[in-house]
Amino acid sequence: MATKITMPRLSDTMTEGTVATWLKKVGDKINEGDILAEIETDKATMEFESFNSGTLLHIGIQEGESAPVDSLLAIIGKEGEDISDLLAGGSSSDKKEEAPKAETKSEEVPKEKTEETKETPKAESTTTALPKGVVVVTMPRLSDTMTDGTVATWLKKVGDKINEGDILAEIETDKATMEFESFNSGTLLSIGIKEGETAPVDSVLAIIGPEGTDITGIAENFKKGGAAPAPSKEEKTEEPKAETAESKEETVETVSDGKRIFISPLAKKIAEEKGISISQVKGTGENGRIVKSDIENFKPAATSQTTAPQETAAKSETAAAPAVKPFVPAGETYSEEIKNSQMRKVIAKRLSESKFTAPHYYLTIEVAMDSAIASRNTINSLPDTKVSFNDMVIKACAMALKKHPKVNSQWKEDVTVIHHHVHIGVAVAVEDGLVVPVLKFADQLSLSQIGANVKDVAGRAKNKKLQPAEMEGSTFTVSNLGMFGITEFTSIINQPNSAILSVGAIVEKPVVRNGEIVVGNTMKVTLACDHRTVDGATGAQFLQTLRQYLENPVTMLA
Repeated sequence: MATKITMPRLSDTMTEGTVATWLKKVGDKINEGDILAEIETDKATMEFESFNSGTLLHIGIQEGESAPVDSLLAIIGKEGEDISDLLAGGSSSDKKEEAPKAETKSEEVPKEKTEETKETPKAESTTTALPKGVVVVTMPRLSDTMTDGTVATWLKKVGDKINEGDILAEIETDKATMEFESFNSGTLLSIGIKEGETAPVDSVLAIIGPEGTDITGIAENFKKGGAAPAPSKEEKTEEPKAETAESKEETVETVSDGKRIFISPLAKKIAEEKGISISQVKGTGENGRIVKSDIENFKPAATSQTTAPQETAAKSETAAAPAVKPFVPAGETYSEEIKNSQMRKVIAKRLSESKFTAPHYYLTIEVAMDSAIASRNTINSLPDTKVSFNDMVIKACAMALKKHPKVNSQWKEDVTVIHHHVHIGVAVAVEDGLVVPVLKFADQLSLSQIGANVKDVAGRAKNKKLQPAEMEGSTFTVSNLGMFGITEFTSIINQPNSAILSVGAIVEKPVVRNGEIVVGNTMKVTLACDHRTVDGATGAQFLQTLRQYLENPVTMLA
């Protein structure tokens, strides 16, 4: 089924965008992650990538043309697919573009006519005139599925001087916690969403403007529908450049052995949480200033790298400092309320939708792992090679999916989509819940490549550094709790996948082989299937193939 791609909102003040350059043309094959076009916003020209795969069937906004956010930008689908309904169903680019073209002509005058002509349409579009130089900053849309955001941390306070590019706050989305920088300079006059509070996208996040400006009623009027135009270039330049030096002095300074250490507030906060002495950290920022990445990349003198990739990820989660428990006298009841994070809310919503819309059923098999253990020991004896059992399971799943593509599918109302590419999601536990980074084309990766990729994404997931695009596009999911000693469990399907594999621990126990009881190593795996797309026999055949690969690992190297 074809998918409509709309003009994205790439900045907090963007209301319309201009297609600067199309990097694809109608008829081109599109892969997820391909750059479709360069979009010119009110802030900059940015690359816009596709979240879908298929053929580019239609371009709705031509190069050089402008259109409002959410206008029809393009349509991607199967080659030769009929898209007349999409074009006629109220999404026609021709209809949407007529009005914007009329509006944007007034702004397409030569640039030398500058502010006088630019201010006129802004004044007409607002219901409430803003004081000169004042900008209303709204909750940004930092991921493709984000509808609400939570302010995790404010790095500035009311009255602080703000320079363009300064980090205002850390915003928690449904995907990760991300830094949000200011596109404006001035004084932070008001904070609209406090730390820990959640608000919809486009809610008033802050107000920035000249110091001492009366902003009474601005936030309230904005909520009622008043527009919040960004100041013209002339207004922006009224902020004196001399403030740059002052803002640098606002960087947190710590004295150590009589030496002043410059460190950003966010970097200092992270260092304190991790127990890192900043005197040991070398800053890579301006004038040796320590920034966030310096703290995150800091490694003590001695580290151990002897554990397997998924074991490393698991131990890193459990190695965090334990929470301080309140003292509760014996015999007294005690409860506490913990605010649900945005990630927790989205996890609850998605899993509920999956459980109550997809008819789940479960198939469990036991796999003999003696050959896998021997093969892993041999592989890991090679220099600079480290493979985990989880890596072997992922590889076996990828190869089995190529033989049983119906398991690698997706239910849609009118069609079942059979994926012939294998993108495996790997469930990773993080502090606030669970994320599922995706290994693209896992069937084409070697065991060592899978191991390196899993270690990389698990580490970045823990540090909340995964990009939204890295957690999208999975066709099948693997969840492993074996490292926690769990021998058998069931998982909820990670939609839009049709199946998820739950991997238990390897257990040493008596088994019967060739009529004799011997000591063997076995592992139970459970496949949760969506009965709308995967029948019982199909799921069973997939598991049989999976077992053949795991019990004969040499077949995965062919």
